[in-house]
Amino acid sequence: MLVVAVLAGAGVYWFQPWKLWTDEEVNDALPQASASSSSGVSGGPGAAGPRTVARGGLISHEHATTGSVKVVELPDGSRTLRLENLDTSNGPDLRVWLTDAPVKEGVAGWRVFDDGKYVSLGKLKGNKGDQNYPIPADVRLDDFTSVAIWCDRFDVSFGAAELSRI
Repeated sequence: MLVVAVLAGAGVYWFQPWKLWTDEEVNDALPQASASSSSGVSGGPGAAGPRTVARGGLISHEHATTGSVKVVELPDGSRTLRLENLDTSNGPDLRVWLTDAPVKEGVAGWRVFDDGKYVSLGKLKGNKGDQNYPIPADVRLDDFTSVAIWCDRFDVSFGAAELSRI
């Protein structure tokens, strides 16, 4: 009986089934750069406001996923990955990844994103809404062609988007 209880507890911890029925909505505002950089000089070239440099639409993989993705460059030169109108399932250990993998529809696309180069931008803040993820300054955007909502626990994509440069 003790073995069954331990196995049941481990299964509940591992699969986190309650997440199938709970949603976490996040509504981050589009980030704005500070009025001046650390050198005291305001903005850089074209300091009018945030500029979209790449975008894409999310497709479903392991779980139904919709929404859009864009890479936004702020006047100070920093970059943010923005998920807009995200709607996916909640799950254990979900991450937002920039990857060099091609986005494939259906089952063929579920597991390709950890085969090559990727950068984790952090844990998915919520499974619904608008969210921002800072892109580290040393990341070369030319090296990455897609974004994946990746379940690190089960090594599977919930959904992904191919990035098109603007």
